[in-house]
Amino acid sequence: QVRLMESGGGLVQPGGSLRLSCAASGSMFRINAMGWYRQAPGKERELVATITSRGSTNYADSVKGRFTISRDNAKNTVYLQMTSLKPEDTAVYYCNADVYRNPLSRNDYWGQGTQVTVSS
Repeated sequence: QVRLMESGGGLVQPGGSLRLSCAASGSMFRINAMGWYRQAPGKERELVATITSRGSTNYADSVKGRFTISRDNAKNTVYLQMTSLKPEDTAVYYCNADVYRNPLSRNDYWGQGTQVTVSS
């Protein structure tokens, strides 16, 4: 089984910064793209940022220039550095990974979520 363990959420004032981490563990052959999604109360889950195994990135327009996604392939870990945080960034942030457990078995995995609250 593959597990994604997130950490780094919390309460921060507007304009502040937070860094989220997500470590994948378990039986894995290869991890393709990894990413972060978020879901605010009463809203659908939305993409925040993704990164391929080769480091190509994609961001939601709402976070471009403020958030940076990165990954450490040796540690099977993806990070999300969030700066200039706004109250509208408040949400539960979920880690996602596209994983081959073996050359023929590919699945999508999700973390349990970590709360980010931006408030004064």
